[in-house]
Amino acid sequence: MPMYKVRPFHGPGAVVRVEQLPGCMYRVPSLHRAAGPPQEEVDPSLQALESRQEEILKRLYELKSAVDGLSKMIQTPDADLDVTNIIQSDDCSPLPTNGADLDLMLGKDYGALKDIVINANPSLPPLSLLVLHRLLCERYKILSAVHTHSSVKSVPENLLKCFGEQTKKQPRHEYQLGFTLIWKDVPKPQMKFSIQTMCPIEGEGNIARFLFSLFGQKYNAVTSTLIDSWVDTAIFQLKEGSSKERGAVLRSMNAALGKTPWLVGNELSVADVVAWCVLQQTGSTNAAPANVQKWMKSCENLAPFSSVMKLLK
Repeated sequence: MPMYKVRPFHGPGAVVRVEQLPGCMYRVPSLHRAAGPPQEEVDPSLQALESRQEEILKRLYELKSAVDGLSKMIQTPDADLDVTNIIQSDDCSPLPTNGADLDLMLGKDYGALKDIVINANPSLPPLSLLVLHRLLCERYKILSAVHTHSSVKSVPENLLKCFGEQTKKQPRHEYQLGFTLIWKDVPKPQMKFSIQTMCPIEGEGNIARFLFSLFGQKYNAVTSTLIDSWVDTAIFQLKEGSSKERGAVLRSMNAALGKTPWLVGNELSVADVVAWCVLQQTGSTNAAPANVQKWMKSCENLAPFSSVMKLLK
């Protein structure tokens, strides 16, 4: 027996008319078209990406063609090229006899003498600065002076007279440059030429570079780089390095001096001054190879070097 009864919607023999079919949760577009073959719709973003890729590939191809054309016109030098031959062919002029424009290099200060002040420790005198002082005296009228700071108890007599005697006494304003050396307890040499405004230049190599620039000598980029390299090598390896490093530097110097009379080219440079003084300070002169020995004699034949050698005795 059924649980409940439902009344019929229509009686027997009646016609049922359905006005509207029941709806669904969502509609699905028809997969069939009325006419013609099926066509795929292209996403606009995908089409834009393909066009951009084609444009990039076209530009890359144009760049590759341009580089290939340049490579046929330009020959790239080898990174291991020996630049000694370049320097030998370069016309390096000797040190100017009239010096540089000090007003241009040090700044013009009316009514005041341009005075270079150097602090140095007498326990390790900076020989290269003394050599450069002698060279500068050949170019300029220099008022030289040596003083002792209170931080130093005693200074050897030869260091107190390292600049020699001022032969000609003139009024201060008639000199072109002042050069004052102060023996002071400092870890490394320090230099100023504008006492109130500038920070000190520290290190014997850096001061030597500055002093040598006062000669007004001009070098090309390759020569300047080699000079700086030899100065750094002399200070950091020949002077402060191990015995193995010193031996390697002496071999490099011997090879370079086998091609040119000076370390860089055919003229004296600050590299020769610094390297020669370091050899004197470290006592490596006796162990130097043949070309280095010959070069050292060439240095000592110059008056500024020979006068400094007297301080070592």
